[in-house]
Amino acid sequence: MRPVSSLDGCTVEGIHPERVALVLAAAPDPDELATVTGVFRLLGDPTRARLLYALLEAGELCVCDLAASTGTAESTVSQSLRMLRASGVVTGRREGRNVYYRLSDGHVRMLLDVTREHVVHTAAPDDAPTLPRR
Repeated sequence: MRPVSSLDGCTVEGIHPERVALVLAAAPDPDELATVTGVFRLLGDPTRARLLYALLEAGELCVCDLAASTGTAESTVSQSLRMLRASGVVTGRREGRNVYYRLSDGHVRMLLDVTREHVVHTAAPDDAPTLPRR
């Protein structure tokens, strides 16, 4: 045993080896972990998050409607949608000259809903964001 100087550290190593083994067995492989963290980085941009919440609310919107509903320039919306589409977070369908975008699946909807609920739930009453309830 080695002494630990940090208050957040353990004073004894290996207290629960069975739990450690369980965690190691269930841990995502490096490629999967890179993909997961990439999705969180993608969702961590306020402009992309606004677009995703607009799609969550409306279901499906074209670039010009997304721009109008989020107060974002159409070129920025298009660039953000390219990234979101490439990562599989949104999908699009062409109708004439317009492409209509939507969230790719229920997992994305659930991730957005759960994240928003977490923010509202954990915020102190004075700090609570004024998010409209769906």
